[in-house]
Amino acid sequence: MKNTSLIVNVVLAVALIGIYVIHFSGKTSNEGMAGNSISPSSSSDLKIAYVKVDSLIVNYDLAQKLHEEFTKNQEAYTKEYAEKRSSFEKRAAEFQEKVQRGGFLTQDRAVQERDRLMSEEQEILTLDQELSAKLQEMQAANNQQLIDSLMSYLEKFNADKKYSYIFNAGEILIGDEAHNITKEVLTAMNAIYNEKK
Repeated sequence: MKNTSLIVNVVLAVALIGIYVIHFSGKTSNEGMAGNSISPSSSSDLKIAYVKVDSLIVNYDLAQKLHEEFTKNQEAYTKEYAEKRSSFEKRAAEFQEKVQRGGFLTQDRAVQERDRLMSEEQEILTLDQELSAKLQEMQAANNQQLIDSLMSYLEKFNADKKYSYIFNAGEILIGDEAHNITKEVLTAMNAIYNEKK
């Protein structure tokens, strides 16, 4: 995703530099235009559109389904961790109380119980890391699935439209709404997703 943003930013920077050079070069004659790499006919062939990806993701049925599944897993993982942590803290408090009142018959028995509790705490910390890693993997897989779905559709969509560029509006500061194809793309992607259900 970052590589795509970097490429888009580089393309935009090059385009901006070209526009500034053309605009501020001061050449207004036809000879001056002939020396530039962009001709009037080639610039009129340039067709640009953009998609507001953030709006699309919020309203895309597949994205909503993936988010609901992720939230359920996140809640289940949080509950599992909280229950184990709470149970451990209760046993640790009981151990501390037993040590303070001299409830162990031998020092060795107290050390064994302390070591067991320390091992259990380490298991809980490991569980927390594993559950967090699972959630990160799930989120990354969801994001990739959404990107793949969008890119797959845009390739089919663009086969007919023949846009030179389709940008993510997140990188565009000002854009003509006539070039905003978000609603059209969203409607079509939701229709395709709902047919597959």
